[in-house]
Amino acid sequence: MRVIFAGTPEPAVPSLRRLIDSPRHEVVAVVTRPDAVAGRGRKVTRSPIGLLADEHGIPVLTPGKPSEPDFIDALTELAPDCCPVVAYGALLPQRVLDIPRHGWVNLHFSLLPAWRGAAPVQAAILAGDEITGASTFRIEAGLDTGPVFGVVTDKIGVADTAGTLLGRLSESGAHLLETTLNGIEDGTLQAVPQAADGVSYAPKVDADAGHIRWDQPALAISRRIRAVTPAPGAWTEIDGKRLKLGPVELVEEVLPHRAVEVRKSGVYIGTATTAVRLNQVQPQGKRPMPALDWARGARLEPGAVVG
Repeated sequence: MRVIFAGTPEPAVPSLRRLIDSPRHEVVAVVTRPDAVAGRGRKVTRSPIGLLADEHGIPVLTPGKPSEPDFIDALTELAPDCCPVVAYGALLPQRVLDIPRHGWVNLHFSLLPAWRGAAPVQAAILAGDEITGASTFRIEAGLDTGPVFGVVTDKIGVADTAGTLLGRLSESGAHLLETTLNGIEDGTLQAVPQAADGVSYAPKVDADAGHIRWDQPALAISRRIRAVTPAPGAWTEIDGKRLKLGPVELVEEVLPHRAVEVRKSGVYIGTATTAVRLNQVQPQGKRPMPALDWARGARLEPGAVVG
């Protein structure tokens, strides 16, 4: 099939790479978000999907909005059979959805109808889900409401972060997406409407979602930290300065919530239940480092608290 691939961030790369290598499908163009300022150097940067397309000489479309007439004309002229989508980052108007004869097929990183929305992996970890996965579905006007073609599942490990889990799902999901397109082309695969029960939503995660409230239970704190790692990142404040936190370890000891204790065995913080032990931290304006190295350099006073 002639396909136009829509996607933007790194988790979409395995899917595009797989379709480029597929003997059954021709990627005639890529749609991605416009180049944006990123990084400490504040340089204008191409999206990961745009960079991969450039490497293979594939035309790249970067509309500011998918409703732009020039973009719609370009899609119409390219005459795609199907448009696979992975984390593109913009809503597609009905006029655009109607262009490919097999529609737009989205790879979403949850087991729909659970965790519709922008941050399904983060939401699954935060909720304490034991199983998650990825789904392919036909895009329609509603938010991730279209009928499902297929799913893959994955177990969420106790040490999984959003980064590690999304990394696995992006690979298994790429295989699912290719298989879905194969079935659509062969006429052997039919989409099934989503169940009416079990619907949940995963809104976009912002920096405030990473602010740790130490009056919560240790397990909830651990899940929140893992859910926002590596981005946007978990953080707390101490002595008026922000401290970024990596995943923590749960311990059995009880400390007053927010209290910080520095020992030879590590740095401990009290929660609403038992304490947690810090691993890697990143002080404001510095590089990541072991928590003990940070604590020794910070010379914390007895009775120090965070939050």
